[in-house]
Amino acid sequence: MAVEFRLTLAGDLPLEQVADLVAADTAERLRPSGTNPQLFSARLYETRGYALSVYSGNQGYFDAEGDNGSRWEWEPETYVDIDFSLRADDVVDKGIPNMMKAVARVLAARQEDAALVQNGNWLLLTRVGGRLRRHRPTWWSHYGVDGPITQ
Repeated sequence: MAVEFRLTLAGDLPLEQVADLVAADTAERLRPSGTNPQLFSARLYETRGYALSVYSGNQGYFDAEGDNGSRWEWEPETYVDIDFSLRADDVVDKGIPNMMKAVARVLAARQEDAALVQNGNWLLLTRVGGRLRRHRPTWWSHYGVDGPITQ
């Protein structure tokens, strides 16, 4: 069973640049899919604990459960999704720590509005108008990922 996370950035962004930001080093650089040049992907289960996909879309609609059961909705006109698929047995040791480093790299390099959602259901992080906000404080403390992403 996999655990899925999706980081969405608002805007019409160059996929290759976003894919380069997600890679921890040049050896892990995402490549365009053979059948779809608008989909970049890499299987990094052994080194990072996840597989990645980066793709763009139009007329987006995203929703998730926010804090205290509130419903969060967002409709960016254009967007880029970065999907992390973590193996359940690597979530704690490799997956989440490495994923959060990748998310921090992307958010530090890009200024667009953004959202991080787990399993398409739970809102973990938003950035709107430059303001970064963590949701679900118990998730952050449970995984010990209070580091540079929120500073």
